[in-house]
Amino acid sequence: MRVESPGLLNLGDREWIKERQTLTIDQGENVRRFHFFGIFCAAVLLLLWATTLALPPAPASAQLPPLIEPYLTAGKLAEGEAAITAYLNRQPTDDKARFSLGMVQVIRGMERLMQSLYHHGARDSAVRNFLPILRLPVPENPTPETLTYDVARQILQTFLDDLNQAQATLAEVKDPAVKLSLRIGLIRMDVNGDGQADDNELFWKAFSRMTLIPVTAQQAQRFLIAFDTGDAVWLRGYCNLLAATIETLLGYHWQDLLETTGHLAFAKVATPHTFLNEERSNRPNFYNPFSFADIIAFIHLLNFDVAEPERLTRALQHLQMTLGLSRQSWQLIRAETDNDREWLPNPKQKGVIPNAVVTDEMIDRWLDFLDESEALLSGKKLAPFWRGDRRQGINLNRVFTQPRRLDVVLWFQGSGATPYLERGNFTNEQVWGRLLQAFGGNFLPFAFWFN
Repeated sequence: MRVESPGLLNLGDREWIKERQTLTIDQGENVRRFHFFGIFCAAVLLLLWATTLALPPAPASAQLPPLIEPYLTAGKLAEGEAAITAYLNRQPTDDKARFSLGMVQVIRGMERLMQSLYHHGARDSAVRNFLPILRLPVPENPTPETLTYDVARQILQTFLDDLNQAQATLAEVKDPAVKLSLRIGLIRMDVNGDGQADDNELFWKAFSRMTLIPVTAQQAQRFLIAFDTGDAVWLRGYCNLLAATIETLLGYHWQDLLETTGHLAFAKVATPHTFLNEERSNRPNFYNPFSFADIIAFIHLLNFDVAEPERLTRALQHLQMTLGLSRQSWQLIRAETDNDREWLPNPKQKGVIPNAVVTDEMIDRWLDFLDESEALLSGKKLAPFWRGDRRQGINLNRVFTQPRRLDVVLWFQGSGATPYLERGNFTNEQVWGRLLQAFGGNFLPFAFWFN
């Protein structure tokens, strides 16, 4: 038997031990590296967690915009406007919310106008109905405030500011697929400003009165309208049309008219003719022996000096914008392929207004009307003059850009138009004839609807 000394190892054994020692050293180094890596990862995760806690909450991109209809049907327009505005500050690209805001701003502007009419004792009379923006129905106020000329102008200016704000909001709606569903007939407005909105203060009543579109209470209950991009452009057009009316009114001076005949439309007017308010206090409209004389005075005083000529130029611009927006809205409406509770339907769609049918011929004739109207407002074509040899026409562009004293009686007689008569290219009368024929004698109601 061979016995080897433990201190003496052969060459192979020494090499094996050396490899084992090297392996043990490498394993220890790997363990140390793994521990360091683990500590490093933990530190990074801890830092990220601490940073997340330090950051403010994210702007809630998943938040949904507040539903606007509950505010509208409850008559809480100011609260609805504030809620949508706050949301848009966080989500400025949400066009549905922006459409909602524009809608609320239009309705709120109407509410403020109606409150002003109520506070000053607006009467339901033919004189007040002379202007569409004053047709808004308001209840009788038992304790009306006195209406002065300056206050009357400020009421109109406030409504104008509201319209301009709303149309600027709607101008930012760019999404072609935007849709806003509303039961517009159930919207309430606080007409008398008492902080409450009851069933007598429903929007459909004001809408029907202003646009001449007949709407019943039963129809209003079923009016669920899916407003789309074409309707947003249409609403912008209406804002501009009303703004043109107000700018025209404010462009002239009509204090004599208000102080002499304002009692026909308002319960208490600041006037040097105090007996007029006294007579009206005990008599309903047009049932006293002096009513005929008052109407004659009203017609006589439709004779206004120019107060602010720049307003007439702005009125012209609003009218031109109305025509352009109407064309744009009908281009969008014609291109629609859905059929979803349409406010303004194309010939392949069904509208929410009963028995209101839109044909291709009606749209074509309407677009012709827009072209002809634009030519008239730009001065490229002349409106026909009803006196003389008919070789002169009226330049409507100069009526707005070169305003003079406006005397309605003299315009009716013809001499009021003399400064604006010139020779040139007349409007195409066939366009107007085809327009009336396409709408079957109902052009005026359709015009208010088509805008």
